[in-house]
Amino acid sequence: LMPGKSSHFFQLGQYCFTICVKAFGPLTRNYYVRAFLHAAICVPGGFMLATVLGCVCLGIASLIYLAAAIRGEHWEPILPQKDVRKPVPQSIKNPPQNPPPRPPPEMRRKQAKDLESAAYDNPTSVTADE
Repeated sequence: LMPGKSSHFFQLGQYCFTICVKAFGPLTRNYYVRAFLHAAICVPGGFMLATVLGCVCLGIASLIYLAAAIRGEHWEPILPQKDVRKPVPQSIKNPPQNPPPRPPPEMRRKQAKDLESAAYDNPTSVTADE
């Protein structure tokens, strides 16, 4: 059906719905039609106390679809796409030629066997007077 890559997970879950919506053509693609259908479906729910909240949600959805239709938005299908990879720039393919920045030689850790001589030398004097 579709490649099972993780980047296509959203498309995989929507693929069946996309086919159904495309099958009904402009009847399901048009947001004015969707707004009217949501408004029509929410009317019967308003007569029972148990379904009033669902009716309110459908009414809000109807208003959202109507606002989207007025702004000119429309539905476009999400279909599987082949992975198009951009070529890797030449600068990324080659390893760096220069070493990373290093501290000055007087600040580098000394290679020594005992801990006393392997410690850093502080080039600035630290006194309690300052």
